[in-house]
Amino acid sequence: MKQRRTFPRVLGALLLVAAAGISSVGAAVPAIAPAAGPATRPLGQIVPAPASVAPGGAPYAITAATRIRVDEDSRESRAIGDYLAGVLRPSTGHPLPVVDEKRGRGGILLRLAPRDRALGEEGYRLTSGPGGVTLTAQRPAGLFRGVQTLRQQLPAAVEKDTVQPGPWTVAGGTITDTPRYAYRGAMLDVSRHFFTVDEVKRYIDQLALYKINKLHLHLSDDQGWRIAIDSWPRLATYGGSTEVGGGPGGYYTKDDYKEIVRYAASRYQEVVPEIDLPGHTNAALASYAELNCDGVAPPLYTGTAVGFSSLCVPKPVTYDFVDDVIRELAALTPGKHLHIGGDEAHSTTHEDYVAFMDRVQPIVAKYGKTVIGWHQLTGARPAEGALAQYWGLDRSSGAEKEQVAAAARAGTKVILSPADRAYLDMKYTKDTKLGLSWAGYVEVQRSYDWNPATLLPGLPESAIAGVEAPLWTETVSESAHIDQMAFPRLPGIAELGWSPAATHDWAAYRERLAQQGPRFEALGIGFYRSPQVPWR
Repeated sequence: MKQRRTFPRVLGALLLVAAAGISSVGAAVPAIAPAAGPATRPLGQIVPAPASVAPGGAPYAITAATRIRVDEDSRESRAIGDYLAGVLRPSTGHPLPVVDEKRGRGGILLRLAPRDRALGEEGYRLTSGPGGVTLTAQRPAGLFRGVQTLRQQLPAAVEKDTVQPGPWTVAGGTITDTPRYAYRGAMLDVSRHFFTVDEVKRYIDQLALYKINKLHLHLSDDQGWRIAIDSWPRLATYGGSTEVGGGPGGYYTKDDYKEIVRYAASRYQEVVPEIDLPGHTNAALASYAELNCDGVAPPLYTGTAVGFSSLCVPKPVTYDFVDDVIRELAALTPGKHLHIGGDEAHSTTHEDYVAFMDRVQPIVAKYGKTVIGWHQLTGARPAEGALAQYWGLDRSSGAEKEQVAAAARAGTKVILSPADRAYLDMKYTKDTKLGLSWAGYVEVQRSYDWNPATLLPGLPESAIAGVEAPLWTETVSESAHIDQMAFPRLPGIAELGWSPAATHDWAAYRERLAQQGPRFEALGIGFYRSPQVPWR
């Protein structure tokens, strides 16, 4: 498998600060919180913006005497405590032992409260004062999200791998926080260019800081097949042997994929695997001649054009192939979702497309997974419970938008990924070296300044599952390129998914974003210095 250089510890990035905070459900608070010293970040000046912030009282200082206290009966709490200690120890130089809750008082307490149902699956409450910091959550995922908030309340230097001078203070007060949407994703296309397990882990760590909870991996396309399938081995060994531009490509063994899934789960992210069907399938068609209607395998493809390939819908072997792939992939994937693509099937007739989706969606259900498809799925017959991922543009036809909205009104949930807002592979400006521009130029403000609830006319907000930021990789071939394209746009999409609509304000957000530059740098993230943001 292809190897690339890996990067030292990088757990995503940013911290946030700014000239405006968030108080009880999104109202602005003073730029300087009460009792916050000069080195103390005002409470709630983070990304995503919290739902409710009540600053007040003296801060808490992390010192050599600080302990991280966890529920003695919870393996998850201890693992989250170990994660937090792993972030804090290198920069603070403090031992920060992780101990049972009953051992002492004060310090940093991670507390599960199963009866606190108002916090839901991912909500948390952070309370800080001179005696310590307490993080409370109903579920472990909430504790982990709260740890990201605690991390972001500390100076950016906390992200460094060497001892820094500090001080390490957390402003006094209480944050109570729950997400706006349950689905908050980021997609990484590993088909156009292959990324190693370590490179994917690096991105998972970056996503974690912004409370992203879904990692969508685009595992197959015309340019490469990236997951080993035992019953069809040439998919990976031959179909995965190249990439855009003719490089050597690569693929994940089943153990590789399991390691990505395990690592994502440790950051409370669900891996959503995608096998794009029936188009975007040249790598599969090149690997097995019998999948082609004429029985002739095309050559491998290393270009970037789309829409020219299609599985042979009438052939019975097509469904043997799909069943085998979905069965093996579902067995490796503990999450509930499996993405079947469905976009840009220009070489498939509408009738064949509908027939294909009627055959394939039940296969996904047979193996215990919920279908996700690109929004073209709404032009067929979405299965009960299916999700449609909308990637259209502002200029997309009203008929296309209404088709998606009508499907939503009939029960299909929608993930919003508008290409001219949320696609991280679009150029920032005409002068940007990396990226494409078919959806237009997407600067930081355009990426952030939209409301999921009003994007599609006629789409009920109750039908919105959430948002996702896809990163296609026609021009992206290494981690440094991911940094440049994802940052600083990714944090804004994460905020749209997590934060209440009442907190949405570009002027305040750009100030919080501006103060994340030092955190990006501490994490080794080579971000794009947009002139729209007053970087400090």
